[in-house]
Amino acid sequence: MDVKTVGVACDHAGYPLKQFVIDYLEKKGYSYKDYGTYSDSSVDYPDFAHELAKGIESGEVYPGIAICGSGEGMAICLNKHQAVRAGLAWCIEIAGLIRQHNDANVLVLPGRFIDNKTAEAIMNKFFATTFEGGRHERRVKKIPVQD
Repeated sequence: MDVKTVGVACDHAGYPLKQFVIDYLEKKGYSYKDYGTYSDSSVDYPDFAHELAKGIESGEVYPGIAICGSGEGMAICLNKHQAVRAGLAWCIEIAGLIRQHNDANVLVLPGRFIDNKTAEAIMNKFFATTFEGGRHERRVKKIPVQD
């Protein structure tokens, strides 16, 4: 994966894991843009998901990492954006498949269900995996809604 600047976003439930993600990115030498939230005070995940999605759509960041309690809220919200392919990964194998088969450009992590060691392994796999193309490319091209 050709990493540009990694966009990072979370809600209050994802905040502790986001701090670990930022440390991980710094240790790996990746630049990042933090779209918030910046504390564990209660917030609404769509506010931060939409900002990350705009960063992906504009090309300001690639790829993104989003975190909320279950990961589902962030994934649902992010995937409303035509240029975003957000994949929820809770294990290493899923992280590889969302890149390999779906060309995911945002990794979504379930902050309340994985520990830091698992998150690190998932991110390692996500960043190391390339899109397979072939039959998967045809399918990915069909994802955006055509009017």
